[in-house]
Amino acid sequence: MTKKNIFWFSPFVVMGIVLLFATGCKKSNSTTSPAPAGGTVTDIDGNVYHTVTIGTQVWLVENLQVTHYRNGDPIIAGSLKADGKLLTDTTGKVYAYNNSSENAKVYGRLYNWYALGSAHTIAPNGCHVPSDAEWYALSAYLSTKYGTATIPDYGGIGSVLKEAGTTHWQTPNTGATNESGFTALPGGSFAYGVFGGLGAQCFFWTSTQVGTGTNQPAAWSVNLAFDGIIAHRVNPIKQYGISVRCLKD
Repeated sequence: MTKKNIFWFSPFVVMGIVLLFATGCKKSNSTTSPAPAGGTVTDIDGNVYHTVTIGTQVWLVENLQVTHYRNGDPIIAGSLKADGKLLTDTTGKVYAYNNSSENAKVYGRLYNWYALGSAHTIAPNGCHVPSDAEWYALSAYLSTKYGTATIPDYGGIGSVLKEAGTTHWQTPNTGATNESGFTALPGGSFAYGVFGGLGAQCFFWTSTQVGTGTNQPAAWSVNLAFDGIIAHRVNPIKQYGISVRCLKD
């Protein structure tokens, strides 16, 4: 089934080029948002992330922007030309949207699923990449607390997850209140050698692949868009570059 504003229609169908470029995004001149109440976490590169408690979970407020694994090994910088074709490559990769370090400071970096790693750990010490089940737990809590719709996918929690206003999100940024303090930003994606969606939507990897076995081609992710409140559950192929939002252990 296709979903509105999703770059992919299935793990094996090429993204819609029109949607990739129909973003009309707006950027802020600032690289930071107001710091929420809560603690901080520092990754191995020295990037500092704020935390927010949502129910029993403690989430990082900013998207991951680290370029090294927790053990100090570098994450391979993606090659735009080569990575548009190597759809069987299982090497962990990291990208900055449009190769811009300024974009990375605001929206975080984009990672393929293999960068999440089992042999290596991408999350800061004391944190991890959340599973599909942990996103459903977040959805259940927010649906109860704020009365958001529970269907489809992860439910209508985009309203309380997205940063309010149109400093970073494209107009109209439907329903966004950020009541949860999660402060989701529209970091876009990288696929088939093309960046797209900055300002229009964001995707967050989960640690959960689709299906069982070690060679599954796709993994679950969360999609939020500027013109809706549904947190869509989508399954891009693992070579796509999208955002990562970490959860404390």
